Amino acid sequence: MRETPLARQLAETPRPPSPLMAFKIARQLFVEGRRIEMQELAATLGVSRATLFRWVGGRDELLSEVVWSVTKPTFQKAQRKSSGHGGAFVAATMGHFSQAVIDSEFFGKWVHSEPERALRILTTNSTTFQSRLTAELEELLDREVNAGRLALPLSLHDSAYLIVRISETFIYADMITGETPDSSKVAQAVNALLR
Repeated sequence: MRETPLARQLAETPRPPSPLMAFKIARQLFVEGRRIEMQELAATLGVSRATLFRWVGGRDELLSEVVWSVTKPTFQKAQRKSSGHGGAFVAATMGHFSQAVIDSEFFGKWVHSEPERALRILTTNSTTFQSRLTAELEELLDREVNAGRLALPLSLHDSAYLIVRISETFIYADMITGETPDSSKVAQAVNALLR
């Protein structure tokens, strides 16, 4: 009788808890719309809180990694969904990306249950999230510039940072100004900037 990969894995000794295991559990909780509590996560892993904090940093750092793990593929999907070139392509990408963020139930649940923490993680330099999103956008802008399809109004980094800030303004409008989040305004503003 042939042994399957599943049978081999089931027969293996369970792996010891690890930082990657902590991340995977936290990500699953996040996607399920559940709150990530460090004490509960440590207990699930069978490690102390001190060990968990040593592995992942604080709760903000862990949340930043988890949020980035769902944001990067969302940004890449927005690019694949967009057409055109130059400023129009960048504006369409940011519009699609913003709409995906606005439409995400689990993301919205987190942002609205912990608004101060979420805005700190997403829109400041307290974690690496914003700099990573800016870097992703820099790569997109750089490709369009190098292909001769776009001339930027500012430096590459400053243009990417400004577009990220514009996007944040309209994605989190309900928390910042009490207005309704609007991805079409993101696309319009980016298009006007890159025209």
